[in-house]
Amino acid sequence: MLLKFPCLLLLLPLFSATCTEKEPMPDIEPPVVPDTTALTYLALGDSYTIGQSVSVAERFPEQLADSLRLAGHEVGHVRIVAKTGWTTNELQTGIGKAHIADSTYSFVSLLIGVNNQYRGRSVEDYQPEFTELLNQAFAFAGGRKDRVFVVSIPDYAYTPFGNGNSDISEGIDAFNAANREITEALGIRYFDITPISREGLDDPMLVASDGLHPSGKQYARWVSLMLPEVKLMLE
Repeated sequence: MLLKFPCLLLLLPLFSATCTEKEPMPDIEPPVVPDTTALTYLALGDSYTIGQSVSVAERFPEQLADSLRLAGHEVGHVRIVAKTGWTTNELQTGIGKAHIADSTYSFVSLLIGVNNQYRGRSVEDYQPEFTELLNQAFAFAGGRKDRVFVVSIPDYAYTPFGNGNSDISEGIDAFNAANREITEALGIRYFDITPISREGLDDPMLVASDGLHPSGKQYARWVSLMLPEVKLMLE
């Protein structure tokens, strides 16, 4: 599906590193020697996972880990393999470069697809690539599907950048329908945070200072949605 603002094509990838950030952040978190007594968390994705335009502490994986710690779970360092602008195939390449093929984590999350939609790639091409990534996440969790979860793609139409463009929302819905069907068919948890993202034009505090990405406040809303089930997942 083509978007109605071709003049923005020069901004590709959508979530580029040119966006203003509160502090410099690496694209891929370096490996850390794990505490073998603590839970380990691997978060796979794109700008929504690396937390473009928010501080490290405000990223949703970090907020989730902090919330789990407050709930009594011992969670160690959060490993993030994500980069602003990544599509499914670019995340696949990034995973290879991160050298995590033989690693096992206590739990794994996956959020990917917005840049596939933005660049006009088809849902049909997205489906097998997303499936492969989900199977990898399953492997990184030690073969435990109950330790993997998928997060839906937020709708950036509900930001100043998207300006309520209905074509964006229709595209996001199509990609989310695909990733949800695949996720649920494999018996993996799926968290639909898209309705929260669609409050962004009514509540500007849900959008980061770049006018495009979620704010720390929005990520906190995501974590509140996820936390009850993730706690059960780890028991």
